[in-house]
Amino acid sequence: MDAVKSPVMLYTEQTPNPEAIKFVTNKMLYSGIADFKEVELAREWSQLAAELFEFPYIKAVHINNNFVTLTKEMNYEWEDILHKLKIFVKEYVNEDKPIVKDGFDAVMAAMEEEAKQVIYEGDEGELIQRILDLIETYVKPAVAMDGGNIEFKSYDQGVVTVIMQGSCSGCPSSTITLKAGIEGMLKRMLPEVREVVAEMG
Repeated sequence: MDAVKSPVMLYTEQTPNPEAIKFVTNKMLYSGIADFKEVELAREWSQLAAELFEFPYIKAVHINNNFVTLTKEMNYEWEDILHKLKIFVKEYVNEDKPIVKDGFDAVMAAMEEEAKQVIYEGDEGELIQRILDLIETYVKPAVAMDGGNIEFKSYDQGVVTVIMQGSCSGCPSSTITLKAGIEGMLKRMLPEVREVVAEMG
């Protein structure tokens, strides 16, 4: 006897970024982070992201665990497009269509490695490992709750550069999160850190 498929539940959550909304489901979509800013990458690796990019108002798709964060183009209002997107995501997930192809995590990791090509050694290498651990342990879980992600990019003479993704990319309040939250914590825990700056992913 077939197991009864539980219906897909879906609700939306505001994020600190007015241009991004988090679509949360009761199903695991992708155990990892899949961030798509270009339709080409989406077409290659994620049918869900590729189909979402077909809507003229979708600017970025961020898939993580049981949610999808969608960032819209600024010249559209959420009240005009939200209902259509909710129906689309719910039906897509309900039909068990592919979300992200296997192997994408390796591609993301390679892209991140490429972004951090500088090799750090000695004391600086140890310091960077501590920065990475702090971001991984304290920052990422908090940022994920808002539908975003943060990645370490580089460290240079006290300045930590991070990449903001998902709802954090282009979010007005991400600067506050960055300065008051992340920079404050890193400076308290690691006196070598003078500043944290962000690039939008």
